[in-house]
Amino acid sequence: MAKIVYFSVTGQTKRFVNKISIAEKIEITLHNPFIEVGEPFILVVPTYVAELLEPVYDFLETGRNQTNCVGTFGGGNRNFANLFCFTVRDLEAEYGIPVLHTFEFQGSATDVEKLEKELDTIENANRSTEKSSQLF
Repeated sequence: MAKIVYFSVTGQTKRFVNKISIAEKIEITLHNPFIEVGEPFILVVPTYVAELLEPVYDFLETGRNQTNCVGTFGGGNRNFANLFCFTVRDLEAEYGIPVLHTFEFQGSATDVEKLEKELDTIENANRSTEKSSQLF
């Protein structure tokens, strides 16, 4: 099953992630950000200054998490204009992890569909890899 890793400060990101039923969800917490995810995943994060997102940076710098992160979904508030979802753009610049999609607040049905489509892509790639390895 495809994985979503997320960090939620106010609960908006968690509410968005909880709309997804086709994935295992792993929450990054202040108390234990040093989780290692051993397979491809999508990272979902809100938009805040780097100091509030320190657990996300700690998580990405743990094990092979940077490598296994397929991309990010960023939540934010469009009222902040050019600062909308700057966190995922900063992660892309610092870690080379592509921004797959941005959404406002706790996301719309369209945002949920986009995340589910990305998760399906990961799951299909995982199945193809498993089948290929069984041939040898």
